[in-house]
Amino acid sequence: MQELSIQLSDNEWPLTYTDHDRQIVRAIVVDDQQNYYFVRAKRDDDFGKATLIETSGGGVEAGEDLETALKRELKEELGAEVEIITKIGVVSDYYNLIHRHNINNYYLCKVTSFGEKHLTRDEIEDFHLSTLRLSYRDAEEEYKKCAETKIGKLIAARELPVLRRAKVLLGE
Repeated sequence: MQELSIQLSDNEWPLTYTDHDRQIVRAIVVDDQQNYYFVRAKRDDDFGKATLIETSGGGVEAGEDLETALKRELKEELGAEVEIITKIGVVSDYYNLIHRHNINNYYLCKVTSFGEKHLTRDEIEDFHLSTLRLSYRDAEEEYKKCAETKIGKLIAARELPVLRRAKVLLGE
């Protein structure tokens, strides 16, 4: 099956300029019981006040390859050790408000174990990150509900196609 390749625009905020690209790794994380794992973020910042669902992941650091960065991010945010099943694809999107172009590299991963999370101060104090364990159907509904905010619309547009592809890859 061909990898996803999606190009999205930010239609929520006006485009003034883009001054940086960010390489990001993200994962649809599942366990043997077909539970899906996400992060819940509660934010009140330039993007507005919102409670969101999002795949776990983050920026690729200098000198890291994508898979190393992915495993590090999943350990930090979910406390999860994972087996990478396959790359799902790349979603290119924009956050006009912060002048950023995101290159989101998505993977499908299976949890092998859970341990301690290692959240940053910002993730704890500004985003109040927590772990969500959901069925596929509940995850899809959660994205739709969160799309009632501007930032939620951008995230849902980016992540729902990836979630749907993961379901196909898992043979559900």
